Amino acid sequence: MLTPEINKTIQEWTQSPYDAATIAEIKALQNAGNEKELFDRFYTDLEFGTGGLRGLLGAGRNRMNRYTVARATQGLANYLKKNVTGDLSVAIAFDSRNFSTEFAQEAACVLAASGVKAYLFDALRPTPELS
Repeated sequence: MLTPEINKTIQEWTQSPYDAATIAEIKALQNAGNEKELFDRFYTDLEFGTGGLRGLLGAGRNRMNRYTVARATQGLANYLKKNVTGDLSVAIAFDSRNFSTEFAQEAACVLAASGVKAYLFDALRPTPELS
């Protein structure tokens, strides 16, 4: 069941600053009356675990997308700025998984906007090297 809080979050995700494709994906679920899918996408935030962010691709707080990647990256930037002295920098690699390149670019932009130098690999790297 969609709670008022979940409905509020869904409504937020169907407006700017979210991109047109994200908005269309959510509205299609709403128009189809797919409350189960909407609930799963919005009842919680995607969790950052020992393997990083992992989840299904798609629109919503509980999915892998540029917005959840940006949110997690902002958390990293905030942590670094609070707990590390000196010049801050992060190396970012990407592999052949879907949207890995775009997510790496999003992370680099968020870090740079937060004053953290981002070193972004210019080519795919093997998945084990990312660790």
